[in-house]
Amino acid sequence: MNLKSILRDFTDLLFPRCCESCDVVLVGNEETICTACRISLPRVGNKGLNEELLQYKFVNVPQVVSTHSFLLFTKKGKVQRLLHALKYKGNKDVGILLGYMFGQEMLTSGCLPDAEIILSIPLHKKKQKARGYNQSDLLAEGFSKATGIPWSGSILERTRHTATQTGKTKIERRENVKGVFVIKEKISYQSVIIMDDVLTTGATLEECAETLLAAGCREIYIATIALAQH
Repeated sequence: MNLKSILRDFTDLLFPRCCESCDVVLVGNEETICTACRISLPRVGNKGLNEELLQYKFVNVPQVVSTHSFLLFTKKGKVQRLLHALKYKGNKDVGILLGYMFGQEMLTSGCLPDAEIILSIPLHKKKQKARGYNQSDLLAEGFSKATGIPWSGSILERTRHTATQTGKTKIERRENVKGVFVIKEKISYQSVIIMDDVLTTGATLEECAETLLAAGCREIYIATIALAQH
């Protein structure tokens, strides 16, 4: 056992590191999410009922070639706990790890889109300043590390602070985000992955896709860490 391992084990005795998903104490080389949770987190999968649900989310935008979500989001479930730690507890490692795990599984399944770049859904400047970071940037960073596809968090901008989408119908959500995104710099990308944390009605992602298509993109791929179940 090397000195680094000894120091880590000693520190863990004094200040135990816990899994952000289940609160079990992490052991050995485990980081952020315990091994058991990494294996058992509820996957959306590439076949079955959820696949059909995902494809119908963006039926009004035929340029959306595919939609993939990594995990199933349920209230008070493990995935919600992870995203809460990412968005409200300042645990950036959760975002990078989830993005990396998602990217790895996309590669393994052979479903990785043939895209030129990953773009994260931006937060409004005031919200990002209050939080200190954009969680979607971290997800995109992790996904990029796993897949080798470059990412950017600076091409898209959210021009106004919108009211929360929670509790709104799909029509209300669509109106709430209408015209909210702009392209900050000229782009030449034809195929783009849009990365976000949770897919619900898809209104925000659809508006983002429309903005990119208007700027000259031809193929859009949607990738989110979680799919909300209704």
